[in-house]
Amino acid sequence: MQRAQVDALTTLIEDFNTLFIRLPMVQRLGFSALSVVHTLSRRGPMRLTALTTTEQLTQPAITSLVQRLEEDGLVQRRPDPSDGRAVLVSLTAAGADVVRSRHANRVDRLAELIAGLDAGEQATIAAAMPALARITELGAA
Repeated sequence: MQRAQVDALTTLIEDFNTLFIRLPMVQRLGFSALSVVHTLSRRGPMRLTALTTTEQLTQPAITSLVQRLEEDGLVQRRPDPSDGRAVLVSLTAAGADVVRSRHANRVDRLAELIAGLDAGEQATIAAAMPALARITELGAA
C-alpha cells in the first residue's frame, strides 16, 4: 500500500472512530472511563500499573479514575492473590452491563448506517473485516 493510501486510510479511520465513539446513546461516560471499562471487559482483572500503560494515563490519573468508577459501582478493587501489595481492578456486574448495553446499542446504530449502503459497499466492508482484524492483532502484539 502506498504512503498516500495509508495517509487516506488513517484519516478515514480517525473520522470513523469519531463517529463510532459517539454511536451509543446509552450510559454516557467520559472517554477515559469508557476505555478502562472496555479494557477490563476484554482483558479481565488488571493491576493499576498495567492500566496506566494500556490507557496511557499517569498513576495518579488512573487511580483517581478507578476510584470514580468504583464509586459508580462499575469496577471493584481487590488484593492481587499473587502479590498482596498490589491491587487488581475488575469489572462489576454493573460495569459488564454497561459494556454489553453500549455494544448492543452500537450494533443497532451501525446496522442502520450500513443499511444505507448499497450491496456492493456492504460486501466491500465484509471483505475487509479479516484484514482489519489482522491489523488489530499485529498492533496488539
